[in-house]
Amino acid sequence: MNQFKNRGSGCLLGLAVGDALGAAVEFKPPGSFAPVTGYRAGGPHGLSPGEWTDDTSMALAMAESIAQVGWDLDDQARRYVDWWRNGTYSVNGRCFDIGITTRASLVLFERDGDARNSGDRAERASGNGSIMRLAPVPIRYLDHFPNQIEQLATLAAESSLPTHGSPQCLSACQYMALILAGLMHGLDRDTVLAPDWEPLEQLRRLQPLHPAVDVVALGSFRRLQPPEIQGSGYVVKSLEAALWAFHDAQDFREAVLKAVNLGDDADTTGAVCGQFAGAFWGEAGIPQEWLDGLAKREMLEQALTGLIVNNG
Repeated sequence: MNQFKNRGSGCLLGLAVGDALGAAVEFKPPGSFAPVTGYRAGGPHGLSPGEWTDDTSMALAMAESIAQVGWDLDDQARRYVDWWRNGTYSVNGRCFDIGITTRASLVLFERDGDARNSGDRAERASGNGSIMRLAPVPIRYLDHFPNQIEQLATLAAESSLPTHGSPQCLSACQYMALILAGLMHGLDRDTVLAPDWEPLEQLRRLQPLHPAVDVVALGSFRRLQPPEIQGSGYVVKSLEAALWAFHDAQDFREAVLKAVNLGDDADTTGAVCGQFAGAFWGEAGIPQEWLDGLAKREMLEQALTGLIVNNG
């Protein structure tokens, strides 16, 4: 397996693995459950071991849209509606979990048909629902790094608009896409997470990060520990928690288990961290038992074929 395919596959599969690991302890306060060490049944949606949630479903919807029609926000939103209304892209054929902000945005899209303006732009609506699904963007448009950072950042921000239009969400998607692209290019973890990494400085010159996101980019995830680090639904804390779990982990397993064991929005913290860890260690770095136990893995493999075949 070549390095790009390994890291691109790792990024999307890592998202799903992290999502599935966290699903059983979603909404549970940290320390209130036996530490997660592998897939387990249960959680608020009564899933079986290895089954994943809305994070992966929405990533699959976006991946299929990009692979089949190119970059079309309205098409992406139509597929999100198809998931919400009909269970398409779901692990079990039904939509059992959808964020409040996402639902409200899709209602607006159904009414107006304008995905560019359907996401709530209010700061109070800064959930993590667009970073959780981001992987298809840097996988498909990896060739925009490092010489077309502005285009990569624009696509990352636009991917958020159908459901999450706040400045924090757009900025978090831009920063995260840049980090994922650097990791998938095989750059060293400490290099891409450095607060003065040149592509990051370039992004700041093009469009300054939202101040709350820039605090994370400047290294808050290195300085803080739980309970300051929280597996929160707020996009900035979610990104910070995922990077905290990833930045000094010895391997993929350690990173995602640190993330999901923060509890609270555990599936999404796991999904975000899994994207970073998978992009860095690649599919080859994901424990085989987690790949083997991942529900509907063929859906992810099919999505990857569409994204990677169309790359470059």
